Amino acid sequence: MAVRPDLQLAYSGMVLLGLILLLVFRPAGHYGSVERKQYWRLQFITLFAALIGAKFAVLMGDGRWPLVPFHDWIGLLLSGRSIVGALLFGFLAAEAAKPLLRYPLPPNDRFALLLPFSIATGRMGCWMAGCCVGIESDGPIALVGVDGVSRIPAPLIEMAFHLACGVLLIVLFRARSLQGRLFALYLVVYGAFRIVSEYWRVTPKDFGGWSAYQWMALAMILAGGVALYARRGSGIIAARPAGGTA
Repeated sequence: MAVRPDLQLAYSGMVLLGLILLLVFRPAGHYGSVERKQYWRLQFITLFAALIGAKFAVLMGDGRWPLVPFHDWIGLLLSGRSIVGALLFGFLAAEAAKPLLRYPLPPNDRFALLLPFSIATGRMGCWMAGCCVGIESDGPIALVGVDGVSRIPAPLIEMAFHLACGVLLIVLFRARSLQGRLFALYLVVYGAFRIVSEYWRVTPKDFGGWSAYQWMALAMILAGGVALYARRGSGIIAARPAGGTA
């Protein structure tokens, strides 16, 4: 499950670039000091849950736990992370924490705008590191990866998807459409894409014919769909830009 050190460096570099994008564009920069403190408190909870979810998804998706015993915990720690698990667990934890913290801010559309571009850089890192590989193919879109095998370039296809999602979210944000619901929309759209894209990825499909990632993607669709419906007509005012979490 672990990636070679030199390739892990390339992967980590692209993930770091994605994080830098979030910091440079400051998704909470439009808040006052009190609101910003509340925002980052919730984001810390979200990040912690996302890190757990990212590893838990790999444990099930690649480690096939609990269908088979799992013992390579060091390999799990050194391996990659699943964005599906991170998004799902982070979102659920944030929504559960809001009433406990009495969190007053609406969902942060500005964060939703930046996230697809950040994830896209991570997918470039996957391609460079040779992880999240596609199935072997000699078709017209096949490319030879770092393992020397001609495959469907699954990470690059997903990178293009996230870039397209980012552009779509920017258009919706500028049009003031689905205010406070852009991240929920992103969950639904990415969940649907991931269910389909798993068929051209090399992942175990041992959970009823699906991979664990596909089941988590389905949970993402459900969670995002509930949020889209629950937040309809929420009356979020454009003059007070979105807040909250992803």
